[in-house]
This record gives sequence, structure tokens and C-alpha cells, in this order.
Amino acid sequence: MAVGRDILKKIKSIQNTQKITRAMEMVAASKMRRAQERMSAARPYAEKIHNVIGHLHHAHPEYKHPFVVEREAKNVGIVLVTTDRGLCGGLNANAMRTTLEAMRGWDEKGLGISMSTIGAKGLGFFRRLGANILSEATHLGDTPRFEDLIGAIKVMLDAYTNADVDCLYIVYSRFVNTMTQRPALQQLLPLPGTDEEELKHHWDYIYEPDAEEVLEDLLRRYIEALVYHAVVENLACEQSARMVAMKSASDNAGKLIDEFTLKYNKARQAAITQEISEIVGGAGAV
Repeated sequence: MAVGRDILKKIKSIQNTQKITRAMEMVAASKMRRAQERMSAARPYAEKIHNVIGHLHHAHPEYKHPFVVEREAKNVGIVLVTTDRGLCGGLNANAMRTTLEAMRGWDEKGLGISMSTIGAKGLGFFRRLGANILSEATHLGDTPRFEDLIGAIKVMLDAYTNADVDCLYIVYSRFVNTMTQRPALQQLLPLPGTDEEELKHHWDYIYEPDAEEVLEDLLRRYIEALVYHAVVENLACEQSARMVAMKSASDNAGKLIDEFTLKYNKARQAAITQEISEIVGGAGAV
């Protein structure tokens, strides 16, 4: 029964694939928990430094840092955070679609666009499109280190300081829950104002040794902290999306196995029925 043997080969192949997807699902679930822990650990520092930067908008230092001064936008910089590996559903596609939509809007306004990519998927996609990529960071692994990002971030900050770009944005995947991850477009520079109500009294910080030195270090650390938190959050999204995608693949493989098993049983029954008919027909002829 040649048809039956072909069906059995397909069932065996799907079963092997299902074993792989189930193993990847369990690995992603384990990594997801650790990634969520890193994301939660990085969040308090990011929130605290965000509050400090928000207060600076109400302060009146004798020195205005370039990062807080708005200027006419002629060139735009964008930091795109994607994953290094695939098999995570539409996570990267959604982030790159958000980036393309923003770039299309800026291009219609006649603005120049420069990019920094974090993650191999985004780098490969926009390199094929011929985008102006100033810096890149790839192969960060499951535990990204802050040191691996500083170089790519510094290139974009220097471009802003030298007026090669007039505003800087970041696109990454924001973690909502295990089943939901949404692409986010966030402005990094110039530093946006806070949504807090106006302060009821005038106040200011005391800077030591001086405002220029303190703000230079503080604001750069703030941008670096935002990008690092975006990378850590994107990693949690990656593992969650991969776990869901592999679970869906395993479920679909199970459905295919059931369908092919039913098809095999029908073919086997048809072959048995045909053999019985032939025996009965032969006996009748005798």
C-alpha cells in the first residue's frame, strides 16, 4: 500500500517537527520568566531617572544642555530595537512596520533620516532597503549587557550633539502581557516635557561641581537607561512571542497528525475492503 506508506512518512515527519516546537516552547517559557525578571529589575531605575529629568524641565539652571533645547527638525534619527533571531511571530514585523510608517511621514516632509539598529533582524531588513545606518549592535544574547549598547547609542548622541540629527526616536516592542506585545515609537531627544501638573512653587537643583558637567553626565545616562530598558523589554517580548508561536505550531502539528491519521485509516480500510472483494470475487469464479 504505497499511499499508506507515504502518509506514514508525513505523519512521522510532522511528529518530529512537533517535538522540536514543543521543546522550543518550553525553552522560551523558561527564558521568558528570566527576561521578565530583568525587565522588572531595570524598571525602578528607569522610572526614577525619568522623574529627575522631568523635574529639570521645571528647573532653571544657568546652563541649558543641548538635549533639552528644541530646534527646527531637518534630520531625524531613529533607534530600532529588534531581535537577533526569528520564530517569534509578528514581533519584528510590527516594529519594522511602525518604523517604515514613521519614516514615510518624515520623508514626505523632506527630512533626512539616519538609523541605529539593535538586533540582526532590523539591521538586515533596512540594510536591504538601503537606509542610512550609522551604528549597529547585534548578537546581544539572552542577557544583554549595558556595555554592548554604549557604542551604538554614543554614535547617535554624538550625531545629535553635532547637529547631524535634530531629533531622535526609538522604536521597540512594549511588553503588555504574555499574549500581547505592542510596537512603541518614543521620542528620546530633545527630551519631551512631563505630563505632570505645574509645580506650585519655584525651585531648582544645586549642582556640584557645576551644572554643565552634572547635566552632561546625567542626561547621557538617562538616554542610555531608556535604550537599555527598551532592549530588555523587547527581549521579554521576544520570548513571550516565541513561546506563543511555538505553542501554536505544536497545536497545528497535532491537528495535521490527526488529519493524516484519519486519512491513513481510510486508505488502509479501503485497501482491506478491496482485498476482501478480490478474494470473494475469486472464490465465486471458482
